Amino acid sequence: MSILQSFSLDGKVALVTGASRGIGEAMALAFAEAGAQVALVARTEGELERVREAAQAHGRRALAIPGDLADIGTCSDVVQRTVSAFGRIDVLANVAGTIRRVPILDATPADYDAVLQLNLRSVYFLYREVGRVMVEQRQGKIINIASMTSYRGYADLSPYSLSKTAIVSLTKNLAVEWAPYNIQANAIAPGWIETALTASMAPSRRQWVIDHTPQGRFGSPRDVALLALYLASPASDFMTGAVLPLDGGFLAGHAWPPL
Repeated sequence: MSILQSFSLDGKVALVTGASRGIGEAMALAFAEAGAQVALVARTEGELERVREAAQAHGRRALAIPGDLADIGTCSDVVQRTVSAFGRIDVLANVAGTIRRVPILDATPADYDAVLQLNLRSVYFLYREVGRVMVEQRQGKIINIASMTSYRGYADLSPYSLSKTAIVSLTKNLAVEWAPYNIQANAIAPGWIETALTASMAPSRRQWVIDHTPQGRFGSPRDVALLALYLASPASDFMTGAVLPLDGGFLAGHAWPPL
């Protein structure tokens, strides 16, 4: 297999959640550009249709599946519709997620449940449904989204941090449990990425991020998508159970201020 073939997704089917914008959209379009047929899942039907058309512009078949994955029944429906349309699932990219900023002292059960329901519970049961397909195929790639909060504590983000730290553990469990079936599971831990969520950050907070990121900038959704493409492709066949920071050097450390 040539170097270029090692990064190709020709003939593959990728299921991407949270595909209507941001990182999920970038992943879906990168997979389509690399040759995959894509099934796209998100709650916002209009935006999902826009991404479907963009994926088809690369000459690939694309299926839009509107749905709320916080409803566990949606997980089974999404997998059934994808297999019905394409016959298989080679790549699962779990991108859908939510965040609530709330101090622990003010958090309500509703705050906790809203984050854990989508970020963790739905992901777990989507694994189960997709895993049944991949185990039968004896092949598959699972790509999860962790976070900087998987490594460090941040004020007002405890439910989100819990969910993303659990994703790291689940990734490792999947890697071990499904290795005999030639299924690789890895996670990406993005730093600060230019998305609708970070666009609303206060200027002072944005500047703090830039000052504490050695590369001096926010990342782009395409930065994340290119790493996901590696994890989805044959090039990563010997990598599993890994959690890869994509943070412009944030976790590596910070430069000293001028004397």
